[in-house]
Amino acid sequence: MEILNLESYKAEIHRTLISKLDLEKLSRVNSSQARQAVSGLVKEIMSDQRVPLNFDEQEKIHAELLDEVFGLGPLEPLLRDPKISDILVNDKDHVFVEKGGLLQRVDTTFRDDRHLMQIIDRIVSRVGRRVDESSPMVDARLPDGSRVNAVIPPLALDGPSVSIRRFGTGPLAANQLVQLKSISPEMMEVLSSAVRARISLLVSGGTGAGKTTFMNILSQYIPNNERLVTIEDAAELRLAQENIVRLETRPPNIEGQGAIRQRQLLINALRMRPDRIIIGEVRGEEAFDMLQAMNTGHEGSMTTIHANTPRDALSRMESMVAMTNMNLPERSVRQQMASAITIVVQATRMSDGTRKITNISEITGMEENVISMQEIFTFEKKGIGQDGRVIGVFKPTRIRPRFLERLRVSGVILPPSLFERETPVN
Repeated sequence: MEILNLESYKAEIHRTLISKLDLEKLSRVNSSQARQAVSGLVKEIMSDQRVPLNFDEQEKIHAELLDEVFGLGPLEPLLRDPKISDILVNDKDHVFVEKGGLLQRVDTTFRDDRHLMQIIDRIVSRVGRRVDESSPMVDARLPDGSRVNAVIPPLALDGPSVSIRRFGTGPLAANQLVQLKSISPEMMEVLSSAVRARISLLVSGGTGAGKTTFMNILSQYIPNNERLVTIEDAAELRLAQENIVRLETRPPNIEGQGAIRQRQLLINALRMRPDRIIIGEVRGEEAFDMLQAMNTGHEGSMTTIHANTPRDALSRMESMVAMTNMNLPERSVRQQMASAITIVVQATRMSDGTRKITNISEITGMEENVISMQEIFTFEKKGIGQDGRVIGVFKPTRIRPRFLERLRVSGVILPPSLFERETPVN
């Protein structure tokens, strides 16, 4: 059976199905009963129409129609594949996925732009957001926490575009990250000790470097007797603690009113008696309030930032503080940053698609008008193996960090050998 004919039969069955469905009645029963009822109706329609398809083709159409009614249509098979980490819909005919760290095209397509728009509307409406010509860009999330970004015409010239950044079915453990050779055991022990000792961290990295995943892992070391408040544009953090309040920004309504920004949520969070505040990512003026929080009794707070190096991360944060238009002296801003943040962790996506922690740097204070930093651990790339994998070594700089004293006071004693052992990555 030609694909074109198969799609036309599917479209015809879908039209008949929609005309026969009682959506109001369907919404009053649980999902398993509704799915069973629709499944029976699809089989009944195919039987009545005597569709000239073999068993495999009938099963394919049956599954696709159920995905269309209860899920996200052509995206559902991709979402069921745990090995796919990114789903990138360039337009109705071009869909790419990232699998095993490498991008590849798949044969998934949509009927037309309208079909793709229906799927986008289904995603964004679930989280109370909208996308239309007056608001043609939107951030949303799927029930499993995956992040969704959609852009539609007139901004997207070739039709609606969707990018889905997926997360695993469960939180990664630190030992899994070590097994994947994304970080050395010594580096993980130092960072986990820093989190327990309420030392504030900044996780820096590019798009897709694994910043949010790594912050989720670090949060596992926060004691359960602490109260956490998380603030995000689109909720991605999945923390294991019980005493946690999750806040999410709100976009403007159709009149352009009612937007709630990260900065407003952060100011409100300070009134909620948090022990630590975790911001998914600082992007603007909320950076100033985050520094204030870290400097006024909320040590151990964490956030991420887009930057290529730890030094770039500080420069970007300084630029964000300037967005507040408070005309603070440059030296004053840098002093606040040096006082608030102790550790900058750099996450990097390597050429083979793997993610690695390539730098752990300590902020040691100010030297005249410059924030002074020292590297504690680095990843030194040696080359590319025959299988295309990156070869390198996690190396300590053999510098004893100044925060060791804070760890000692908190009851954490790290052996000196931690800062001497190298870990090769083959």
